Amino acid sequence: MRKKQILLQDYFAQWISVYKDGAVRERTLEKYWLSYRHLKKIAPDLKLVDVTRLEYQQILNTFAKTHEKATTMDFHHQLKAALMDAYDEGYLKRDPTRKVVVKGKEPSEKKAKYLNEFELKLLLRHLDLSTFPSFDWLILVIAKTGLRFGEALGITKNNIDLEHQTINVDKTWDYKSYSGGFRPTKNTSSVRKVSIDWKLAMQLNRVIQDFPDDKPLFAQKRVFNSTVNNILKKYCEELGITVISVHGLRHTHASLLLFAGVSIASVAKRLGHADMTTTQQTYLHIIQELENKDNSKIMQHLASL
Repeated sequence: MRKKQILLQDYFAQWISVYKDGAVRERTLEKYWLSYRHLKKIAPDLKLVDVTRLEYQQILNTFAKTHEKATTMDFHHQLKAALMDAYDEGYLKRDPTRKVVVKGKEPSEKKAKYLNEFELKLLLRHLDLSTFPSFDWLILVIAKTGLRFGEALGITKNNIDLEHQTINVDKTWDYKSYSGGFRPTKNTSSVRKVSIDWKLAMQLNRVIQDFPDDKPLFAQKRVFNSTVNNILKKYCEELGITVISVHGLRHTHASLLLFAGVSIASVAKRLGHADMTTTQQTYLHIIQELENKDNSKIMQHLASL
């Protein structure tokens, strides 16, 4: 009788607790629970045994009305995984996800905000580096390395190799948690050595001498992403330049490297992307702009023959 009475949302919640809690990263687990909350709103009274292809398609269609196709696909994959287990366990007589059609809103145009070289120079000159550590120092390091916010917060004195002018990225700082703490990097590709210029190496050499080897330089107390974003916004408005976020500093770093002629492969490795596809998709507008310039050069060269 229990099998006939269990609600779809209850089964999904139990499935997340049993199979995903402790098996996936905390942020990934949060996404599963977010999908659960959506499911609870969309189909609050639907019993698991009553999930047909039609019912499942209607759930996805409802979700798709307010979400882009990529987000709907993620929701589908998570829910489908649970339903496949329910099918294997005999709760369902047929696979309700077969031949599903994934829809979604038209994606909004996402163009990464970044500073040009002149604007970045203005910003870096505007920073107050008289006190270390500070948010201004954090902004400088991210601008010069392209590190993710959590990666920059996870830097310790041990990670900085002044002799070889590199920062070894091997962990992140859990800034979203009240208690903080070191966490693994986003993926294996995120573990990397990022070269730094001699000027930044000299600046760091002067200020990190008295720091403990294994303590985070920039996360001695709780740091909020929004706090640094607000400081950046204030500086950008004062300078009359494009307003960007901390993540925009990472985009700026990558964009300037691409415009300088650095290969996509090298930029992808420096950013810690799992593959070049991510880099190409994120900076497509810049790559296309560079290709147009290359085409002009090609035509000029051919015309001169």
